[in-house]
Amino acid sequence: MPRGMFKSGRLRKIFVKTPGGRVTVHYRERKPSKALCASCKKQLAGVPRERPAKMRNMPKTAKRPERPYGGMLCSACTRLLLKQRTRGASQ
Repeated sequence: MPRGMFKSGRLRKIFVKTPGGRVTVHYRERKPSKALCASCKKQLAGVPRERPAKMRNMPKTAKRPERPYGGMLCSACTRLLLKQRTRGASQ
């Protein structure tokens, strides 16, 4: 019977085959939801879906795309915003 903390939905079950041939259950925290664009709510490409502790150990360049608004807006919304900004500045 699993302990009380393992019965909640907070942890996910991972079935691991041991060298002896038995299958045991390991419990691991679930991954967070995928990063979404602040404008159109589309899923962001190039942003990993990891726990905060693992994200802290990643290099900055692996956490989000290297472009203006990287990690906040999708490429299509960034392109649209930059067009609007440049057109607005010239008038």
